[in-house]
Amino acid sequence: MKKNVLNVFTIIALTVAIVGCKKKADEAKTTDATEATTAKASSVKYVANSDASMIEWKGFKPTGTHNGSIKIENGVMTLNDGKIESGTFLIDMNSIVDLDMPADNEMNGKLVGHLKSADFFDVEKYPNAAFEVTGFEDKDGKMMLSGNLKLKEKQNNVTFPVTVSTDGDQLTLTSETFTIDRSKWDVKYGSKSFFDDLGDKFINDDIELKITLKAKKS
Repeated sequence: MKKNVLNVFTIIALTVAIVGCKKKADEAKTTDATEATTAKASSVKYVANSDASMIEWKGFKPTGTHNGSIKIENGVMTLNDGKIESGTFLIDMNSIVDLDMPADNEMNGKLVGHLKSADFFDVEKYPNAAFEVTGFEDKDGKMMLSGNLKLKEKQNNVTFPVTVSTDGDQLTLTSETFTIDRSKWDVKYGSKSFFDDLGDKFINDDIELKITLKAKKS
């Protein structure tokens, strides 16, 4: 009996260790906001398809994770010689949805309502977030996109790897999955960066994001 109990605890310990060691996506390099890039006369303009563009998100806490998506409301990207030269897009914060629970689940509604509240993104006051391109460069074989990300009243510059492709008059920009530290945008609820008495009731500062932007030549 003791041996069986020991075996069970060994399995549990190994499972916790494996889950705990699972690597999160790299955090985007985050610095102060900087000047946005501008398009040249020779640039090719692409207008975002809001129906096909979105940001996937994942949040973490000690008891598990939640994931979902947010719509990109509108945007413009310009390319010059196949490289991103400038661009902006607006993010519709009212479009936040959770995808790990059924849409008709009461807890789904509570979670989304909480994310939209002043505790997190305060979408009544700040219905949009925004991103504006500040740079695009090849670094160690990866194309790195930099831009000012504005959430609520805070703006920081973030840099993350992307893939850019064109097919006829269609443009697709897809980022690798990356993380941002929400505390740098003063999203404080359940954050150990602001509160030291949370025990195991905290919510991780890291939020995983993956951007997919589809656009058509204008």
